[in-house]
Amino acid sequence: MAAAEHHDHAHDDHHDHHDHHDHGHSHGHHHDPAELRAGAFAIGAALNVALVVGQIVAGVLGGSLALLADAGHNAGDVLGLLLAWWAGHLASLPPSARRTYGWGRSTILAAMVNASILLIGVGAIVIEAVHRLVSPQPVVGQVMLWAAAAGIVVNGITTFLFARGRQGDLNLRGVFVHMAADTVLSLAVVVGALVIGATGWLWVDPALSLLLAGVIMVSSWNLLRESMGLALDAVPPRVDEQAVAAWLAALPGVSEVHDLHIWALSTSQTALTVHLVRPGAGPDDALLASARAGLARKFSIGHATFQIEHGDADHPCALAPAHVI
Repeated sequence: MAAAEHHDHAHDDHHDHHDHHDHGHSHGHHHDPAELRAGAFAIGAALNVALVVGQIVAGVLGGSLALLADAGHNAGDVLGLLLAWWAGHLASLPPSARRTYGWGRSTILAAMVNASILLIGVGAIVIEAVHRLVSPQPVVGQVMLWAAAAGIVVNGITTFLFARGRQGDLNLRGVFVHMAADTVLSLAVVVGALVIGATGWLWVDPALSLLLAGVIMVSSWNLLRESMGLALDAVPPRVDEQAVAAWLAALPGVSEVHDLHIWALSTSQTALTVHLVRPGAGPDDALLASARAGLARKFSIGHATFQIEHGDADHPCALAPAHVI
């Protein structure tokens, strides 16, 4: 009976302190796209919309199907940006009675979609490059060259806007990889056209495309794999589960740590639940508050829930075995 009372008190303590702790965590977060990256999304989307409109106008006036096709590709960039922006906004919404964790997972889904779009784009690049190797095409015209140069500027600026935030947020990294890929592809068009113009080697352009497609595929695959892992509740790559378990085991009075779960609430927020066995110990609000603060500080885990047990042999925890979920 005493153990049950202790357990209830521990959970009451968790709820008493949780709001205060999470309040401090949200204000101290440096990579929240909804609050700190809204300007970057707005600028990036506006620049890319302008680029798409310009390419459509130039393509229609110049009768260039290639330029119109590139405009369609860049329209996909706009959709990717808007999707990531919207997902970041959803992640900032408060939880509800039905969605108790809020909408944070939308950022993970946005990263998956961005990675999928990139991989589809890589496939299209490879098909076109192989076709041009078999049937060499004439040198890129002046209109396409200027369009590619504009793409370098627009996509380069957008890439720079998300360069810093990508380290702590997979959703922002998805945007960064997408924009960086388009920047290097536009650069390849310009470099390829200049080399072909100087040497007459028509194979240079498709060869460059294939090389860059390989680089983009690696980045895109890593992004897709990581986002799928987060969607399936894998431990976020930046968190060392063994280090967390060892740190929790070293807390005062803790004799055992089990049923430890660490997963992503979003691409920038991590949650944890764990059972701590503390034989003979009474309720300790200070310990729980300190443990939550320590997890946030050391491991960037901002949402922690603890279950305290006495380790009563007559009432063993059914979730203690490692293979039990």
